Amino acid sequence: KSDSDTYSCDIGDAQSRAKLVVQEMPVLFKQELRNEEAKEGKQVKLTCELSKPDTPVKWMKGEAVLYASEKYEFQQRGTVAELIIRDVKPTDS
Repeated sequence: KSDSDTYSCDIGDAQSRAKLVVQEMPVLFKQELRNEEAKEGKQVKLTCELSKPDTPVKWMKGEAVLYASEKYEFQQRGTVAELIIRDVKPTDS
């Protein structure tokens, strides 16, 4: 997208111009989340992979947005986004 601009070819007495518009590709899931089972008190890691690196990710439980805390940790490296849930309880299902 940052390459979008007007480009020109200058030969001194004449100039030719063209406008380049780069359309961003939508972000897609290369690997979606998978269902997990865990024993109470353990830690669970949910992982998904996106088609574009460093895409902002919002983690949710049902309709509630999750925030980093002692319970939830978010990691993102390149195209891989992870949610770590510590000390899982039945209410985390």
